[in-house]
Amino acid sequence: MSAYWKQVLSTGLLVPEDRALGDLTAELTRMLGSPDPSVRDGTAYPALATWIERGVYDDLLVGLGDGMATGLVVGLGETGTDSVFRRSFSALILTECLARDHLAGLVPGTKILEWGDRLAAWYLREQDLRGYVVGKGWAHAIAHGADAIGTLAYSPHLGLAELTVLLDVLADRLLMPADTLLVAGEPDRMAMATMRILRRNVVGLEIVEPWVVRIGRAAATRGYSDRDPFLSTGNAETFLRALYLQLMLSAQAPTIRSDLLLVLVDALRVSNGQYVGPTVE
Repeated sequence: MSAYWKQVLSTGLLVPEDRALGDLTAELTRMLGSPDPSVRDGTAYPALATWIERGVYDDLLVGLGDGMATGLVVGLGETGTDSVFRRSFSALILTECLARDHLAGLVPGTKILEWGDRLAAWYLREQDLRGYVVGKGWAHAIAHGADAIGTLAYSPHLGLAELTVLLDVLADRLLMPADTLLVAGEPDRMAMATMRILRRNVVGLEIVEPWVVRIGRAAATRGYSDRDPFLSTGNAETFLRALYLQLMLSAQAPTIRSDLLLVLVDALRVSNGQYVGPTVE
């Protein structure tokens, strides 16, 4: 991290007056893609997020969000490279733009929906599933994408059709074939995004129940082949458990909680039959 940005951090992230905001923003945007966590996670992200929250970008929020949406496709399709940091942290800053709009109503509804389309397209095409990268910090694209979807769900510009699409995006991402399981809390973050969708109390049980059944079917599908079967079932299983826990313990529950808990219990009973059946001594 440069001495300049260390000084900015030491001021409590006051906006420097010696450089144009556009130049500062361009540099911070480049820094979002740095493999150095002190630059990316320790400087660029908190600076942009803080300035968004403080209203510094209120007149420029559409342009900033568009820039972050563009960052979602930088190196898209690559795995194991540093380009994941730019995509993943662009999603986080776009999340902050969405959250600011929820409070201040600064972005047209058509633009919010466009950002949602671009987020979903990236999320379903992201190939780099790494969580923590030793020496480089968090990549966490799948978790950050879930955070963005959960924040998007609170937008008043999204109705039943759009919220249903978000649920489908989460399920499609969760059930995609992969060579590694999501082991860095991603299913928990996806469950949290699901809870945010459900808390809108717009999507009814007639939609959510078959959605859960679809995931439960994937969690319960066992088979024998040269491929580890848990690569096919593990993510779905972990997600169902996370969603059940969050739904059970949430202090702000959706109106369908009672009925949905029964649906989840049925799905978990099927996928965990070997653990909840009669005890054999």
